[in-house]
Amino acid sequence: MEEYIVKDGRKLRLGYTTGSCAAAAAKAAAWMLLTGQRKENIKLLTPKGIWLDLQVCDIDISADHAGCAIVKDSGDDPDVTDGTKIAAEVSFIQEPEIRIDGGTGIGRVTRRGLDQPVGNAAINSVPRRMIMENLGEVMALTDYHGGLSVVISAPEGEALAGKTFNSRLGITGGISILGTTGIVEPMSEQAIVDTIRTELTQRKADGAEYILLTPGNYGEEYIRNHTGLDPSMAVMTSNYIGDSLDICAELGFSGALLVGHIGKLVKLAGNMMNTHSKYGDCRAEIMAAYAGAANVGAEVIERMLECVTCDDIIRILAEEGKSGEVLQLIRNRIGYQMDQRVRGKILTGAVLFSREYGFLCETDKAGMLMQNLIQEQEDRI
Repeated sequence: MEEYIVKDGRKLRLGYTTGSCAAAAAKAAAWMLLTGQRKENIKLLTPKGIWLDLQVCDIDISADHAGCAIVKDSGDDPDVTDGTKIAAEVSFIQEPEIRIDGGTGIGRVTRRGLDQPVGNAAINSVPRRMIMENLGEVMALTDYHGGLSVVISAPEGEALAGKTFNSRLGITGGISILGTTGIVEPMSEQAIVDTIRTELTQRKADGAEYILLTPGNYGEEYIRNHTGLDPSMAVMTSNYIGDSLDICAELGFSGALLVGHIGKLVKLAGNMMNTHSKYGDCRAEIMAAYAGAANVGAEVIERMLECVTCDDIIRILAEEGKSGEVLQLIRNRIGYQMDQRVRGKILTGAVLFSREYGFLCETDKAGMLMQNLIQEQEDRI
């Protein structure tokens, strides 16, 4: 593709999804099966409204089936499926319908709550619709009124799946065929939020009433070593804490407990619900503000503002005998902001820790939420 977006001052090339590859390969294979003619290039209109003109490879035509592949191009997005082949084989069936299934390298759904039912190939709804629509177009153009079987495969899919979240989500044996717009936007924030939504939806479908959230590996390590909970229970929010809480409330969980390093969670006290540094790095300023509220002197606050880590700020406050009081004020505000975010629809809580000092503080409902999570974990054993 030669379409671009500008992000953070950089010109980045768009790509196309595995769903677009699957639909294009299926369309080309259907054309070759119904006409007996080779198709070296195929045009595809994506749900985003962008036309693709894609090169077709690995062409195989016989009297009763046709197959081909499209090479995935992720543009400037660091996608593990970039450069892999997504193939389709189309064959005749007696029933006047279009059947879609997954073959080699396409994962199978083994847990509830995902886009597809348990047992189905992990080919999501939008790619399935794209395949149906494009095959319908080819069938109309060739005046064919019978049925077709479409099998989507990815020769490298099983190996690539180990680099994705599929096993964690309950998808085994290969990659997923994904995409809601047909287009890959480099470093798409929406793609990350969609992944969080998928995992939360799956947990809810599995019967979870309470959910454990953590921004990343530090939180997962703390959960493993200090809580008695299985860290695999935790859903990774990355910087998208506000979006994750929104989804938890939307899905109807009873409560959500967030466990994270103070360097990230302290931003919540300032109502920064996306904690990426590009939106601001106000850690020292927030801690200094609450130090002022705790009557810490101006000279000490000035030293705090010169610190580059929260651990260093805590050290200074501890030397003044003020760390406990300041952390109490911070945890109260975090609890308030989290409750405001979900508008009281679910219970929320947070546990803050430091890699140097360990446990620091927790919001009012954190202990209760922790016990509920531990009980749910025991009930599942």
